Amino acid sequence: MLSYAFCFPGQGAQEVGMGKALYESFSSAKDVFDEADDTLSFNLAQTIFQGPDETLKLTAITQPAIMTMSVAALRVLEKEMGVKLSPSCGAGHSLGEYTALVAAKVLSFRDAVELVHKRGAWMQEAAPEGTGAMAAILGLEADDVVAACASVAPQMECQAANFNSPGQVVISGQVEFVEKAIAEAQKKGAKKAILLNVSAPFHSRLMMPAAEKLKAQFEVYRWSDPEWPIVCNASAAPVSSVDSIKKALFVQTYSPVRWADSVVKMADDGVGAFLELGPGDVLSGLVKRCRKGLKVMAAGTPEKLELMAKFLTDR
Repeated sequence: MLSYAFCFPGQGAQEVGMGKALYESFSSAKDVFDEADDTLSFNLAQTIFQGPDETLKLTAITQPAIMTMSVAALRVLEKEMGVKLSPSCGAGHSLGEYTALVAAKVLSFRDAVELVHKRGAWMQEAAPEGTGAMAAILGLEADDVVAACASVAPQMECQAANFNSPGQVVISGQVEFVEKAIAEAQKKGAKKAILLNVSAPFHSRLMMPAAEKLKAQFEVYRWSDPEWPIVCNASAAPVSSVDSIKKALFVQTYSPVRWADSVVKMADDGVGAFLELGPGDVLSGLVKRCRKGLKVMAAGTPEKLELMAKFLTDR
């Protein structure tokens, strides 16, 4: 029987209208959106379904929005389509790691959606708008990107933030140092460098204030050991205890997301199928580039969830 992992997307996957078909078709999905609204004391669902896009892109809104939509898809798969969840492991990209913890019953959805709402606000506060930047470096080896950052930013004013797939590394930090690192990467042979339309320099040392606030906030909630291992962003290794999970989330805030290494680790451990739950299919595309021959599915609509449920039932 083919073993599988659940994967959950991070910031950037959002789009106005995501999850509306789930909300209108399944009571379990509606319950998730309603619980988010109740927890956050504002109408998140309305913003998700109707926009405007500028509001949905705000970090403090985007993070709970993507988590809510992803958990709604998971609940439909489990409660409406009768799938018994038995993944070998779970993982998520940045914010998605928190969603993976909800799936593995480490945190309740109510606690987690409140936590990521605060996370988004604290990450934005950590670097005033205009002081930080992020850029995607394409077509250059990861070691060369790291070296480019180190040569122009010896105090880690700019650093690698996402190792997404072979040939795709995102850098993050202070604007002027990101610009210098882009120029250095191009000297080293990068095919393309794209400044990203983001509101803060995520996964850089500038996020340390947010990490410290999160560390304190963690103690507000009740945590449980996961029902299956979570391959964490910070180390690309599985964690299976509450203490190790909290530490991984703290470090993740200001450290690179090692997504490519995470995929390779899961594949090497026998995972043959990667099932992405939530808006879009960004992670599915990255998985394909990290390791050839893996089964990849992405589902965030009723039709695609039906196909995923059939795959899980028939495998």
